This record gives sequence, structure tokens and C-alpha cells, in this order.
Amino acid sequence: QFSDTGSRKEHVKITSESKPGFLERLSETSGGMLIGLVTFLLSFYLLFTNEGRALRTAKSLDEGLSLVIPLDSIHSVSQQNEGRLVHLAGALSTPKPLFDPSYGLSIQAVKLKRTVEMYQWVEYEDSREYEENGKIMKETKYSYNTEWKSEVVNSRNFDREIGHKNPSAMAVESFTAISPNVQVGSFVLSKGLVDKIDDFKQLSLAHLEDPHADVTRGGDYFYHSENPRRPEVGDLRVSFFYAGLSGDDPHLGSADKVTVIARQQGDQLVPYHTKSGDVLQILYPGDLSVEEVFQKEHESNTMKTWALRAAGWLAMFVGINLMTRIVYTLVDWFPVVRDLVNIGLKAFAFCVASSLSLLTISIGWLFYRPLWALLMALLSVVPIVVAKSRVPPKKQQ
Repeated sequence: QFSDTGSRKEHVKITSESKPGFLERLSETSGGMLIGLVTFLLSFYLLFTNEGRALRTAKSLDEGLSLVIPLDSIHSVSQQNEGRLVHLAGALSTPKPLFDPSYGLSIQAVKLKRTVEMYQWVEYEDSREYEENGKIMKETKYSYNTEWKSEVVNSRNFDREIGHKNPSAMAVESFTAISPNVQVGSFVLSKGLVDKIDDFKQLSLAHLEDPHADVTRGGDYFYHSENPRRPEVGDLRVSFFYAGLSGDDPHLGSADKVTVIARQQGDQLVPYHTKSGDVLQILYPGDLSVEEVFQKEHESNTMKTWALRAAGWLAMFVGINLMTRIVYTLVDWFPVVRDLVNIGLKAFAFCVASSLSLLTISIGWLFYRPLWALLMALLSVVPIVVAKSRVPPKKQQ
């Protein structure tokens, strides 16, 4: 039965299945072991390649810092700097404003994004399992709510589509317009640099009129709805975002300033290929010095390195857990033993994953920083020594 709470509806569905036998659980565990093995091997690849990438990026940044030339002026192109890594800062400029004629909107910016949302039914699922009369019961509560969504929600996948049907498409599409020519002074930015201008801000529509009779402006949205305060399923609302203001605007202020480090090629700013095999084309908002830019790049590299290290360790931990799960399955019939084995297996996976992760990282550093690699290799032994020290010695016979 349904219970209504405003626009929210919900119902409960209970299903049952026989408790799997020992052979069936053993078969499932065998499949998990194969997945665990693949995950375990992938973790080595992730950890090893991450260290090479991190060290290569650090060396490239150091190389760039030693070679970069700050430009005295951004309004003239000096042939002396041809092919060299240059640093410049200035306001963005584009030749023409970006338009959305459907809504009578224009803005002098690098990017203009139209975001369309539709009022739709959304299904939420909450499940719990329990045993009853030797069977595994699964109780699933399905709840439905109406929300604004930027993607079409396929109601055909709902547990109960009747009463919660969504349109199959939107009458108005989202899009992003990008200026074909973006400059800082006399220099034209490459596509890679333009892609880095992604700090989108919502555009205020307060100074605009309703573009059509069937479109109503409310706040910073255009509504395709008879009553925006009480929308119906299928109604649309449209908002706009911009990135890289490239001209003085009476409502938004002056053009955005950016700092760029790239290779000068004529009047173009293009990627610079370092001796380490990396590519430098850097863009940050604001007016930053050379030292500030490279410090930010080093910090970003460090954060990415640690994030991938954590992901590699987690993949290794999960892989070991899946591969040793068969031991847990073999003692599943004895609750006390099962719980103890489960704790032991997780501790084993934690120690082995930590040791192998440190060892893999040290191997990755071997060709770049041998002393650090040796230290990491010594640290990799610590988790195993700690685990071994907690095992009680056997009694002498």
C-alpha cells in the first residue's frame, strides 16, 4: 500500500530465497577469489606507476622553474622568447560575446553553460536481509519523490512505474558554448589552457526579461511551467553559468585575470615538453608569481600522489580479503570460530597490504631516489614484524 507524504510515496516489497548451501557458497567464494586476484595484481600496477608519475612530474616542475622566463609585457610578442617557457599574467579577452538566442542572453566570457533540469520522479531503495524459517528474507522499501534533475530519470526501471512515470526526453537541451579565440594580451591560449578555465559561476538573471510567453523568470531560473511555485512532472527550469569573464560587465565587474605558464610559439601559448617526458601548460586564476605557481603545482602533485597511494593500498586490502574469504566460508557453520577467523583475516590483510604497498612504492623509487627506496623497503618489514610479535610462542615439549 502507498502512504503519501506531500509528493513522496513509498511501498514495501518482501522477497525470499532458500539459504544457500555449502557448495553454493563455496562456488560464490571461488568467483570472489578470482576478482580478488585481479584487484590484487592491479594494485601493484597502480602503486608502481603512480610513483614513477609523481617523481617524473616533480622533476619536470623543477626543470620548468629553472627555465621559465617572466614576460615584461603581454601586449607585444618578442621573437627572443620563441620556443621558450614563459610566464605571464593578465586579463582574459575574447573577440565576441557568447549568445543564447533562445533566452535572449549574451555575455562576454570564455564559456557559457546552459543547464536544464526537469521535474521528475526519483526512486530510492532501502533494503535489509534477515533469516526466517530457514530462508533468507529481503525487505525492500521503495520511496518516490519529485525532484529537479539535470538528467532524464528512466522510470521504466522503477519497481512500480504506475503513478511515477517520467517523460523520456527534455524539450530543451543543456549545452556549453566556448569562445573560439581566447587571449591574454597579445597571446592566444591553446585548447588545453582554455579547458583549465572551469571556475563556473551562476549568472544572475535579475536584469533580464521573460524571453517567451510560456517562460517565466523566477530568481536565477527560467521556468517552463504554468506555476513555478507548484511544478508538475515534466516541467523544466533553465539556469546559466559562465567561466572566464573576458570583458567589463556593468553587472559582473571587470574581466577575470589569469596566470599562465606555457611555451611561446609565435603569438600562441602551447604545451611545453620537458626532458623528463612531461608536459607543462599551467593556468591559474589571479595574478601569481612564478614561485607561487610552481608551489601550487607541487602541492597538487603531492595530493594526487597520496590519493593514488591510498587507492592502491585499498585495492590490495580488498583483493587479499577476497582471496582469503574461502577460509571464512569453511568455518561458517561455527559462529564463534567464524568471528575470530574473520578478525584474523582482516588483520592479516591489513598487515600484508601495508607491507606490500610500502615495498612496491620503494621499488618505484629505486631508479630515482635509491636512499629513499631503501628506507621504504625497511619500513615495509615493520607491519609483518609487529604481527609476528603478537603471535604467542609455542610451548616447548
